[in-house]
This record gives sequence, C-alpha cells and structure tokens, in this order.
Amino acid sequence: MSSETVSTEVKLPRRSGLAQALDKGFVWLTRIFGIGVAVILISMVIKVGIDAFPAMSKYGLGFLVSSDWDVTRDAYGVLPQVYGTLVSSFIALLIAVPIGVGVATFLSEEFDFLPKKIQEILVFLVELLAAIPSVVYGLWGIFVLIPIIKPVGDFLFANFKWFPLFSTPLSGTGMLPAAMVLAIMILPTIASISREAMIAVPADLRQASIGLGATRWETIIQVLLPASFSGIVGAVMLALGRAMGETMAVTMLIGNASQLSFSILAPSNSIAAKLANEFAEADGLQISALMYAAFVLFGLTLLVNILAELLILRVQRIK
Repeated sequence: MSSETVSTEVKLPRRSGLAQALDKGFVWLTRIFGIGVAVILISMVIKVGIDAFPAMSKYGLGFLVSSDWDVTRDAYGVLPQVYGTLVSSFIALLIAVPIGVGVATFLSEEFDFLPKKIQEILVFLVELLAAIPSVVYGLWGIFVLIPIIKPVGDFLFANFKWFPLFSTPLSGTGMLPAAMVLAIMILPTIASISREAMIAVPADLRQASIGLGATRWETIIQVLLPASFSGIVGAVMLALGRAMGETMAVTMLIGNASQLSFSILAPSNSIAAKLANEFAEADGLQISALMYAAFVLFGLTLLVNILAELLILRVQRIK
C-alpha cells in the first residue's frame, strides 16, 4: 500500500525586478524618516542645551528651586513656572481622564449604547474639539468660562479659605480656569485614542465574558479596560504632553504671576507661558535663562514618558 504525499506549498507568482526595487526603496524611505525624526529631536535638545549652558553654569540646580525672576539683577529661578506647569496639567488630567475614558466607552461600537449613526456623529464632534485653535479656547475661557466658575470660586473661598487650595479669591484669571480649559483641550486626545484601543480588543474576550455570565458593565470594567490599559495610558501620556506644552490658551488664562501659591484660585504661571511672554523681548542672560526653562520642560516631558513606560511594563508583568 503506497502513500502519496500531498504538497501544500503555494507557489507565489514571481515578482518583477521593479516591484522588488520599490519594496526596498520603501523600506529605506521609512528608515530615513525614522532616523530623521530622531535627528530633529536630538538637534533640538542640543540647540536648547547649548543656548541654556550659560544659565546652567551660573545657576546650576538652584534654578529649579528659586522663585526669583528679576531681569535687572540677572536673578532667575523657575520654581513657580515648574509648579504651575505640573499642577495645571495634573488638574486637567483629573478632570479629563474620567470623562475621556467614559466617552470612549460610551462611543465604543461593541456595546451599542447608541445607534451607530448617532455614535458616528458624536465621535466626529469629539474629534472636532482637537481642531479648534488654542487662542479660541483662551478667548472662550476669558469670556465664558471665568464668569461661570467665578461664583464657584467665591463660594469656595468664602467657606473653605482655611484650606490651602482655596485660600485666595478668584479674581479672574488663575490656575483653575487654565486647568479647566486644558482639560477640554486634551479631552479629544484621550477619548479618541482610548476608543481605538477599546475597539482593538478582540471580540472573543467580550463574548467569552458575557458567555460566562458577566454583565455588560462587568465586562467593561473587568475585561475591556484592563485589556486596553496600554492604549489608555498612551492616550493619557499624549494628553499630558499636550497639557504641559500648551502655550497660548494657558498664557491667556493662568494669570502669568511668577509667584508660588498653593491656591488653585490664585494667578500662576507655566514654563510655556513664560517663554511666550518674554522671549521676544529677552536679551543677554535672560535668553539663556529662558532656554534653561525650555530644557527643564524637555526633561519633565521625558520623565513623564519614562514613568508611563515603566507603568505599562509593570502592569504587563502582573498580567
């Protein structure tokens, strides 16, 4: 009894030399683009570092813990700006992350909270927020948001002024209006990327969870969110980078006061706003001090991204 071997190999058509050359060209083109992005980033860091070196050599790390900013005495410190950048971004994340993840879940196609046509309209409107210029956000914050939240600020100051976060009145511009506008500005980033991460979760996971008796909300909390955690963290980190580097809207709303105050109702400042306000008229050592501040902002952004990567790796190891 003889056995026959059935060949299962599929012979692909021979590709022409032109097609192979185009493939190699595409590979090299993508490599060039990737290397180009790295070269641009490194060149920016080197340029900022070189221009910041005079201030670095004069002030050292004391630049980070000093509140002085006196052009006449060449005394510079960036502590209030660092504090304002971090606190305004943190408050914006506190507001935007729950709303953004909730919107992403609500607009996820897999759970049919809404008819698909309405979902598509809402997704478009959420993404449209990212297309609004930051100066428009700033004007909206001045003429619409501040009059709305001022009674709230007055109430908090009148009843909780013993608490450091509400120890000053809200005179108009300040940390809270800037942080709330930042939250609105980063909301599309969080919602859109988180939604894409949720949609990318295999449908088998959802079906298996529901098949085992889990409710829709149990599936969302215990299956969908953990499975899309890496994408959500990536969305949050991109949003945080946008918040820390936002310039025009923050400059218009934060008050531009180079003073350290723990009250979120008081005027404050940020590194980006400081650069926008003073760089055009800066001269001498002031330019180097501003470049040093920009270099600090580079470092803060890099530190945040490193922490995010460590968090993702830790969660993946736990899984």
